[in-house]
Amino acid sequence: MNAPDPCTDLAPLLHLERISKSFLLYDNPADRLKEALTGRRRHKVYQALSDVCVQVRPGEAVGVLGRNGAGKSTLLKIVMGILLPDAGQINRRGRITGLLELGTGFDAELSGRENIRINGRLLGMQESALDRAVEQIVEFSELDRFIDAPVRTYSSGMVMRLGFSIAIHANPDCFVVDEALSVGDARFQQKCMVRIRDYLSRGGSLLFVSHDLSAVKLICQRALVLHEGHVAFDGPAELAASHYLRLMAGSSDREACFLDDTSRSFGSLQAARIDNVWMRGADGRAGLKFLSGEQVRLEIEIDASEDLGMTAGFLIRDRFGMDVFGTNTLHMKTPLRLNSGQRTSCVFGLELRLAPGRYTVAVAVHSEDTHVHDCHHWVDQALEFEVGAYGAQMFSGICQLPVTVDIRQLASAPAAGEERGK
Repeated sequence: MNAPDPCTDLAPLLHLERISKSFLLYDNPADRLKEALTGRRRHKVYQALSDVCVQVRPGEAVGVLGRNGAGKSTLLKIVMGILLPDAGQINRRGRITGLLELGTGFDAELSGRENIRINGRLLGMQESALDRAVEQIVEFSELDRFIDAPVRTYSSGMVMRLGFSIAIHANPDCFVVDEALSVGDARFQQKCMVRIRDYLSRGGSLLFVSHDLSAVKLICQRALVLHEGHVAFDGPAELAASHYLRLMAGSSDREACFLDDTSRSFGSLQAARIDNVWMRGADGRAGLKFLSGEQVRLEIEIDASEDLGMTAGFLIRDRFGMDVFGTNTLHMKTPLRLNSGQRTSCVFGLELRLAPGRYTVAVAVHSEDTHVHDCHHWVDQALEFEVGAYGAQMFSGICQLPVTVDIRQLASAPAAGEERGK
């Protein structure tokens, strides 16, 4: 039995109840004036959100997934008070800060330091707290050389650094982050993620929008999936990621699935079906427990109802649902031809250079290079296996990369004052 979640016993910091928002779309700007003068309707109504309900409790990290245009940014702007909903109710407790579109709230003509003070006051920081925080914000943003230059001279990555640093140092009760973190260099993104995890460990709450499924599964306990303005799923982050992948593949709950557990198996075209998945050791016997570095075969048996040129692939995930490694026949430049009424076996040979632990394998058959192109069948957690112990060589981390080492004896270092020979 799972332990109770302490977050569920706390009143929400953020509660959105039956939120709806629509926009009026005009084919050209002149139609807006013509409509006002003639009273004749010249617009179309775009329903961005419909009856959306969201709760974020103290200490909880909630992810938001969805295709472009699903309503994610509109939702966050309503949360932050930038937009007002057409219907529904919003209840907020405590300080809520956010990092939305790049440059939001900045005066491009003012310096970074001046924008820190203005934004800090807008976020509710007291002058004394702001005095102490300014240098911390500058240090974290790593913009000390440019902090007194106008923001209009900043790159998009520099603007993101400044915006994130201000928002996280405002000590919010709930932190709202949009895709803005995708801008900038990988090192600073990693630094931001470390700071977010530290913030959560101290009891902070997070509403996190991202297309990075690994980041959502790593950070968030729960996630919701928006689809055409509706909440299509709200539950554990790993299941939300699977639901999002299903939507990206063009599948829906109304389409037939090949397994009883519809959260794990789906397909939009279904002319090819994965019937069996096996993992075999070096001796050829099927098994689910192996040594690190052991040579194994992953066999995928596929039935086809049409003659098809297809792609078959697999994805290994760790016990946290994080993607570890995946490939497919197209990436390996190995054509896969399926014949109607005939079963085809696709066998991948690989060395399990993985650290001891439990892993799952997802498998799929689709066209082109990813499952978002004509996905016939995707099976999440098709099998679970265990790497029981290290094989011939130990290593640190989750996987072992091919490594060589070369040790050479070099000439002695020159004495002080001597020149090194050419």
